[in-house]
Amino acid sequence: MAESTYLSGLGSRVSDILDSPRHSAVVRATHWINTLSFFGLLVSGFAILLAHPRFYWGEAGGVGTPSILELQLPFMRGGPSGWGRNLHFLSVWVCLFNGLVYAIFGILTRHFRHNLLPAKADLAWSSIGREVANHLRFKRPGIEASLAYNLLQRLTYVVVVFVVLPLMIWTGFAMSPSIVSVLPGLVTVLGGQQSARTIHFFAADFLVLFLVVHIAMVCLAGFKNRVAAMITGQITAAKDRA
Repeated sequence: MAESTYLSGLGSRVSDILDSPRHSAVVRATHWINTLSFFGLLVSGFAILLAHPRFYWGEAGGVGTPSILELQLPFMRGGPSGWGRNLHFLSVWVCLFNGLVYAIFGILTRHFRHNLLPAKADLAWSSIGREVANHLRFKRPGIEASLAYNLLQRLTYVVVVFVVLPLMIWTGFAMSPSIVSVLPGLVTVLGGQQSARTIHFFAADFLVLFLVVHIAMVCLAGFKNRVAAMITGQITAAKDRA
């Protein structure tokens, strides 16, 4: 009798979860547009990098001057940077306008407040330690945890959305002569255009690392269900057949 009651309760909870929307239409649309634009930025950024795989600090830098980082990549002067810059320019504007839509939606609907910003109580060291331990053990989240981001997810998304992405946009603008001619303070604060390029590179590396971890966690939690949720807006799960 107890077992029957337990299974009935479990089935009810799963049913409630299946009937609840996981992502709104705006979140889903901006997610996939951002995915496409990010890969455009990644491919074009690598093409630009091949034209000069060295990084400097300050206003100027070039062949024959001291560098702070030199990547072991083929030095293709001219190389694919022509189409790379065009694709980078197109992708960044798509990403920027898509981000503005997401930001406006997040503010108006309190999406950031309810789904991204962690509660004050969750920032206790015990809560953080527990989440870190679960991740280190590769503990798979249950279906009931699928409706809300955990603490580490929230903290990571906050850093990406409110720190790294704005920093990418800032440093990208700081490397544009036309924008800097109107707003020179954008690059002056950073210490020069080469400094902006170096910061831009490391911020991009952080986003690539975030993408790798994000995909790994999606696979761990159930790739098919998580991708379906980002397409249809609903969490799906096999029903208990016990």
